[in-house]
Amino acid sequence: MTILTDLSSQLASRELNAAEVETAAAVLADSAVSEDAKAAFLTALALRGETPAEVAAFAEAFRRRAVNPGVEAWSDQAIDIVGTGGDHAGGFNISSVVVLVLASAGVTVMKHGNRGITSKCGSADLLSAIGVNLEAPPEKLRRALAELGFVFFFAPAYHPAFKHIAPVRKALAARGQRTVFNILGPLINPGRPAHVLLGAFSAAWVPKLAGALEVLGTQAGLATHGVIDATRGIDELTTATTNRVRGFGRRREIDGDWRADDFGLRQSPFADLAGGDLTANLAILDRVLTGHGPAGLVDTIVLNAAVAMWLVGRVPEVRDGLEAAREVLLGGAVKQKMAATREFYAS
Repeated sequence: MTILTDLSSQLASRELNAAEVETAAAVLADSAVSEDAKAAFLTALALRGETPAEVAAFAEAFRRRAVNPGVEAWSDQAIDIVGTGGDHAGGFNISSVVVLVLASAGVTVMKHGNRGITSKCGSADLLSAIGVNLEAPPEKLRRALAELGFVFFFAPAYHPAFKHIAPVRKALAARGQRTVFNILGPLINPGRPAHVLLGAFSAAWVPKLAGALEVLGTQAGLATHGVIDATRGIDELTTATTNRVRGFGRRREIDGDWRADDFGLRQSPFADLAGGDLTANLAILDRVLTGHGPAGLVDTIVLNAAVAMWLVGRVPEVRDGLEAAREVLLGGAVKQKMAATREFYAS
């Protein structure tokens, strides 16, 4: 009996401890272990349901295996704006634009992401198109934090251990089977920012992800899921949805539902948030920055930026950040940040 087979047999009756998760992580990342054994373990874990402690332990295990970009000097002040993906909602790249708003407003951002997998345009696709070099070495990224105020960690460049897990993930995904790796990405940012605004692909995962980030010692953050209707949701905080939210760290008292009118914003149709492929999303971004974007999308970007400002302690209440975020988005600062980004990575 292999180690994974032994652990799989125990999953139905009990939670794995941190040492057992570390063992499982090591075996999953081992190219010599069969894909069948890996698939059986990951499937058994998903069917039983991962606990927040197990998710946190997996995140710790793969954080240790990640390439260290050496950005500790910025981590305590930084935030990640990130979603799990997998909602199939077809939304625009909201979080990527929020990164630019925050950096333009002087909030340090460490974004971790990938190209589109379950969407037509991922964060890496959009940010690369506006000039970010996905293959930039860590020393260049440290300069980016100092000069631009934000950095993008391209997940494949920082998680070599995933190379030997990708085939089994792909095979399970083809069968419609989710695994713990579908939600680990937002938890294993190699820069380890102290603040996180995290969108979950389902409402059920909001408390689990908040709990995992609490266990991981995140200073302050919010997990959220936007409920579109009875059958659909989005891994974003939006003005078009009822947003299930749970805080962690300094914001652990937050637990409930947020709506646009809680912040003096107008409820918008979900169609305002629709995105497409890279070409379509670049065109939408241009309309937003020139003041012609859908009102709901503009308000959603502004709301997310204000929430992030609140999480890092820049403003005392979310409402206090709305006006500043809107001015940065529509007043030309984001356009200037994009131009500075292209110039920085071209040099």
